[in-house]
Amino acid sequence: MISYDEVLARLRESADEKYRIFHARLLADPSVRLIGVRMPALRRLAREWEGEADELLRLPEEYYEVTFLKCAVVALLPYPAFCERADACVALLDNWAVCDAFHPRCIAAHREEFLPRLKRYFEDEREFVRRFALVTLLQSYMQEEWLPLIFDCASQCGGTPYYVAAAAGWLIAEVLARFYDDGLEFLQKGNLPKDIFLIAVKKARESFRLTPSQKEELAALSQQKFGGKRASDRKT
Repeated sequence: MISYDEVLARLRESADEKYRIFHARLLADPSVRLIGVRMPALRRLAREWEGEADELLRLPEEYYEVTFLKCAVVALLPYPAFCERADACVALLDNWAVCDAFHPRCIAAHREEFLPRLKRYFEDEREFVRRFALVTLLQSYMQEEWLPLIFDCASQCGGTPYYVAAAAGWLIAEVLARFYDDGLEFLQKGNLPKDIFLIAVKKARESFRLTPSQKEELAALSQQKFGGKRASDRKT
């Protein structure tokens, strides 16, 4: 059985102080304590401790890296075992970095089955639980048949906390990158809240997957709907 002291010792073996400072700036949340371990090392530890999910979940919530490992190990489990522990992991999410890295690949083979749980997470009042639902749509449901669900969820995110709105914008930007015509039609209908619309257009126009003419079309649509400077002229 893995101990907390062992986990901390292994993490500190890979600690990088410069990276810790850099990552802390990215997180922009002084309440999150960091040891400073880079992603490849964290993922190696997660694979090494793949069979220790329950033991890891019982460890204290003291450091970002420990929370990351808990979620990463649970994400490696087969679907039934993952579902047994999913609520416990989702309840731990308190920053965008762990939330966005929590990618249970088993969901993709069980989309219909997972849908009620996904909707429950989306309706949760906790910021990062709701963001997890949106990021899961992006990671596991980005197919043409699921676009109505994606559009419906994004449309419901007006007035939400920043990290929820940002995830909704990211989600629609990904739709534009993969299904441009569908995404453009959705934007033209006018159902997307302004803040999410602008995030989606900005991120889509930063993508190398869109053509210059598509990016110009999005900039023109943004100006048409909301006025002001063209998106291509704004400082970002």
